[in-house]
Amino acid sequence: MFQLRFTTLVEAPLTVAFDVGRVLGRPWPWALTEVATDRPHADEHRGAGGLLAQVRHTRRFHPTGAGTLVDEQVEWVNRVPGFLGRLLDQTVVRRHVLGAMQAHLDLFAAAAQRRAEDVVQVVGAALVSDGRVLVAQRGAGPFAGLWEFPGGKVERGESELAALVRECREELSVEIAPQAFLGEVPLPGVVAGGAPGASTLRVWWGRIVAGDPVDHEHSELRWATAGELDALDWIPADRPLLPAVRALLDRL
Repeated sequence: MFQLRFTTLVEAPLTVAFDVGRVLGRPWPWALTEVATDRPHADEHRGAGGLLAQVRHTRRFHPTGAGTLVDEQVEWVNRVPGFLGRLLDQTVVRRHVLGAMQAHLDLFAAAAQRRAEDVVQVVGAALVSDGRVLVAQRGAGPFAGLWEFPGGKVERGESELAALVRECREELSVEIAPQAFLGEVPLPGVVAGGAPGASTLRVWWGRIVAGDPVDHEHSELRWATAGELDALDWIPADRPLLPAVRALLDRL
């Protein structure tokens, strides 16, 4: 069994990177069969063709502050046994796999970046001070009474961090300094008229550098410790981020 690994950074959220990858498929002249999928985190295809008696191609998608890191692994067994097979792999097959994957990844990154421009993203801020994090309670709508991290939609042509600063200014009357990326959660429904399940919530932690929070759009604001977070009734999209927020509070 021979293998190669490839890593590329795609300037797109998890769901967009995964879906574009599915549409583009794999860069092989024969069909592979999907054997596992976990949208938008991973998938695996297997098959055979040409010189290759067996091919296993896996993808894993990891959220980062700059976009989605795509980690791909290609494993294969060629049809020629022994020393001749190893020589064939080193001189022909490996070169073919490298060339095909490098061209494919360039196409993949460009296509995902273009698609991301048409998807409305949501950003959130875990604002930290004195070992506590600011949480906000929805006052209206289907999630009225549930808790969330402040934030909102990214406008077209706006960067995610610029949107985060703007939303905190509009919602809370504070100026913030974003710090590190915390995590990303797929949103299953429709966001601002977009395709169902295309958008995600991407959250950074940050600090307030000017102003005191005012609840312009929420029924209540509260500074919560790590131990108080689980007791709150959270919006479904925000709850998966709690382990990262607790870990952040514990180490600051």
